[in-house]
Amino acid sequence: MSNTPFLSERIHRIKPSPSMAAKALVDKLRAEGRDIIDFTIGEPDLPTPDHVIEAAIAAMRAGRTKYTGSSGTPELRKAIATKLLRDNQVEFGPQNIVVGAGGKHIIFHALSVTLNPGDEVIIHAPYWVSYPDMVVVNDGVPVVVVGSEPEGFKLTPAALESAITPATKWLILNSPNNPTGAVYSEEEIRALGEVLTRHPHVWLMSDEIYEHFIFDGSKHVSPLAVVPELRERSLIVNGASKGYSMTGWRLGYGAGPATLVNAISKLISQTTTCPSSISQAAAIAAFAGSQASPQHAAKVFAARGKLMAQLLKDAPGMRVTPPSGAFYLYPSVAGMLGKRTPKGKTLNSDMDVVSYFTEEAGVATLDGTAYGVPPHIRLSFAASEDAIREGCKRIVAACVALG
Repeated sequence: MSNTPFLSERIHRIKPSPSMAAKALVDKLRAEGRDIIDFTIGEPDLPTPDHVIEAAIAAMRAGRTKYTGSSGTPELRKAIATKLLRDNQVEFGPQNIVVGAGGKHIIFHALSVTLNPGDEVIIHAPYWVSYPDMVVVNDGVPVVVVGSEPEGFKLTPAALESAITPATKWLILNSPNNPTGAVYSEEEIRALGEVLTRHPHVWLMSDEIYEHFIFDGSKHVSPLAVVPELRERSLIVNGASKGYSMTGWRLGYGAGPATLVNAISKLISQTTTCPSSISQAAAIAAFAGSQASPQHAAKVFAARGKLMAQLLKDAPGMRVTPPSGAFYLYPSVAGMLGKRTPKGKTLNSDMDVVSYFTEEAGVATLDGTAYGVPPHIRLSFAASEDAIREGCKRIVAACVALG
């Protein structure tokens, strides 16, 4: 009998999603009776809009519960095209749009259909936890460019220029950013676009899933609206999950050149076949119907972000920068390292800080190591105001208790 492990080398090259692992831990601790406040998961606590739910129910009653085309229904792709023009000033036809089971699904498939072994993907850190592993599992090489806190953790044109090589295939840009809440201005986007125009072999993947959540006068800018020259080598990734509180509906989309979206659709036909027909019907109502829900959510999260930043600003050892978008804080915990907990354990890393908050304060957070830039932690304020107040109270008390 062969001693070769049954599982592939590919699966051993990646790790489980840290955010989903954290959610599993929270669920486990709560099942054991622990009182845990959860600041880990990037999931709006607001309800899915009523008109979206009603559209799904109507679709089911009308028998729209069968397979659809692998790219999504014509009606939904038309609604997305209309949304892109209305909200982002970017014009694509339905033939340039592919729908998947969430934005993550589209990103993974886009990498799958474009990466060959050794192809490089520039990923700016702090990054969403799944980007590097999705590149690795598709035989690519993540090229991580670390941003500096004084520059707002944003990718600079000089850093981008220095990271590009003949092997570079993609730049993944995420604005508003998870985990920092950074939002790129029109001028910053244009400057990055000028670098890309000088390197025609590099494609741009623009992850715009948090576009609705912009605070303090900032504005979401879709790169193709200001650098249209990149149109034939860009993919916009977005979806219904965040703005419309539809995480569990699993509905995302990509918009880009027909050659690319057709390749993604081809792979979907051999993996998930098609997106959920019911979720697609609901998404039509989300994208084409009233936009009151995401507008309301933006105001709610803006207030919660200010509240969380205010409540944590005096936590000893923690340095908090208010976010410009998304629904996360990414404070430095460098000032906590080297200190001892009441039980005598020394905090040597942001991962130790996360464990301390979970075990001793009953507050679940995520470590900045998972996002490529320690020593920070990520806290989601997509939680109720009561949870934010109580969780921050516990965190401050835990910081004070350090020796």
